[in-house]
Amino acid sequence: MPTPSPAHAALAAAFAEAFGHAPEGVWRAPGRVNLIGEHTDYNDGLVLPFALPLGVSVAASRRDDGLVEVRSLQADGTVTAPLSGAPGDVKGWAAYPVGMARVLRERGVGGATLLIDSDLPQGAGLSSSAALECATAIALCDLHGVEVPAAELARLAQRAENEHVGVPSGIMDQSASMLSTAGSALLLDCRTGLTSNVPFAPQDAGLTLMVIDTRASHELTGGEYAQRRAECEKAAEILGVPALRDVKDLPGALARLDDPVLRRRVQHIVTENHRVEATVGLLRAGAVAEIGGLLLASHMSLRDQYEVSWTEANVAVDEAVRAGARGGRMVGGGFGGSVIVLTHTERADRVRDAIDAAYAARSWTPPVFLTETAPSQGARRIA
Repeated sequence: MPTPSPAHAALAAAFAEAFGHAPEGVWRAPGRVNLIGEHTDYNDGLVLPFALPLGVSVAASRRDDGLVEVRSLQADGTVTAPLSGAPGDVKGWAAYPVGMARVLRERGVGGATLLIDSDLPQGAGLSSSAALECATAIALCDLHGVEVPAAELARLAQRAENEHVGVPSGIMDQSASMLSTAGSALLLDCRTGLTSNVPFAPQDAGLTLMVIDTRASHELTGGEYAQRRAECEKAAEILGVPALRDVKDLPGALARLDDPVLRRRVQHIVTENHRVEATVGLLRAGAVAEIGGLLLASHMSLRDQYEVSWTEANVAVDEAVRAGARGGRMVGGGFGGSVIVLTHTERADRVRDAIDAAYAARSWTPPVFLTETAPSQGARRIA
């Protein structure tokens, strides 16, 4: 049994205080940053995320009454719902753990009482929702003695989000949270589910990957994310391919699309898959610094072709590059959240100061620079 950290010991104590008995364990799943490969996941493409040290922890115990009871240290109130309930009858943050429990009911998982804690910044686009789903999933499986392979748990977590929350997300976030290993990024083929570890240790090359919460709130249950997915599906139908991942001749494909919006969407997906492959090649060759240009090209494509970036992200990336960073880009679904910046470590303070100054000049809420960004381990039991 792992030795709990003080934070997780405190979570166990809070569980005992809230529910009158000790939890049977504490489980944790990380948030993620996607190094490159944005919006390619639901197009059957390639992605390259890695797990953060930050994440969601769940203290839990079994119940035998067919109910799931959830409480969060970051929210008021307790939500209790039957495992037999229908999608949509639980709203807000509680829909994620309740939905996960309902999906796992088909695998023999029963009721549970859960207390949730998170050190991921909310609305930062670092996949706190997938971390919550995955931490809940491994807790429930352990509690009820149900064995499900990690890759399959990621698929079930995606299904929970699609069906019970109403977000048509791809498989990337849950896979990164479940399958990542420390010191590596996770190359995931979203069609086949095949994964491989790609060494990613920028600090060994004298580099720092900065993760910056732009403080523009990120929310995927709005219509923009679903609209982008629908546009991709429409373009694939017109082009006669199963998914945009299958577009091999980009100029020929663009010529067959009359709608300029669909042309832009296709251009981003096809070129983004190429950028993932190029990034993997550079990382495996030890040329970490050289991926900066690919990060910047990804950002410009997301800004101009996919049209999901936002003003604060554009300013942060522009100012970072002007201050000497190797490159950077928005991460996540878009319309708010975080950016990543790759810089030589000796320039990190200068880059940070430039971004802070640009925010101050515009009277924006100051950005938050995450200090814990090294590629971390995936979901696991911690106490």
